[in-house]
Amino acid sequence: MMTIKEKIQYYKDSLDLFDDGMEKYKFLIDQAKNAKEFPEEYRNETFKVSGCQAQVWLVPIHKENILSFYYDSDAFISKGMVTILCDIYGNRNPKEIKNSEFEMLKILDLDILLTPGRRNGVNSMLSKIKEYAIAYSK
Repeated sequence: MMTIKEKIQYYKDSLDLFDDGMEKYKFLIDQAKNAKEFPEEYRNETFKVSGCQAQVWLVPIHKENILSFYYDSDAFISKGMVTILCDIYGNRNPKEIKNSEFEMLKILDLDILLTPGRRNGVNSMLSKIKEYAIAYSK
């Protein structure tokens, strides 16, 4: 299994294949198609990520000291982003997630690609992932 750092590098290399912003957007939207089925019973306020322009749901699944996530969004770009983040940080020991250097994501250059509102949404998703990781690290 790839480390968090290797996963981030994988997405950087993938995004670097595209010259223009529209192609990178298409890549993000394509990632949404990789999302797993979202259980409807979790589509509620408890699991909604605040601070996103779109509706985003992020549900922690903690089994045998591995943290993974159910996730969904009603907007393609947000769904693509949450899919990428859950691919990078999901299926790991909560301590590994908690101790990871979230700044590494900066190499993806999402600041250039995403509007300030979407960047805030991504930061909110990351904060929620980290919050869950801290809660399950105890």
